Amino acid sequence: MATSYDYTPLFRSSVGFDRVFSLLENAQRARSISDWPPYDIAKTGNDGYRISIAVAGFEQADLDITFQSNLLTVTGKKQETANDGYLHRGIAGRPFEHRFELADHVRVNGADLKNGLLSIDLVREIPEALKPRKIDIQTNPALEQPAGPVQIEAQKNAA
Repeated sequence: MATSYDYTPLFRSSVGFDRVFSLLENAQRARSISDWPPYDIAKTGNDGYRISIAVAGFEQADLDITFQSNLLTVTGKKQETANDGYLHRGIAGRPFEHRFELADHVRVNGADLKNGLLSIDLVREIPEALKPRKIDIQTNPALEQPAGPVQIEAQKNAA
């Protein structure tokens, strides 16, 4: 049973969260998509992540990893092989596509295929301009002297 949520009240009281609402709506639609092949998402450090996908039977040439606009897409399509000689075929080789929405400033650091496991390393790098920085408090000499008495003295001298 799929539950659908209406985000309209949130649109009325928030500005700039369009991407978040799109992610939530896409996540609801994506539930019906197959989770084959199985995958894990692990946090490897403060700003590091790893996606591991079980791709038994796939070779490096059969896999494609694309990153564009915060969307990481992993696709696999095996080269056609003859079914001759198989009494039972339990290792699935059907094509697949996994899509992962990545947060801002998360980039792909590398990918590795070893022992039927595709590992994709991700890292979050916040630009210097967006990192918190300390602001020094300075005193302004012009603000320390009151302006009022100086103006009054100038008016007395002018008269």
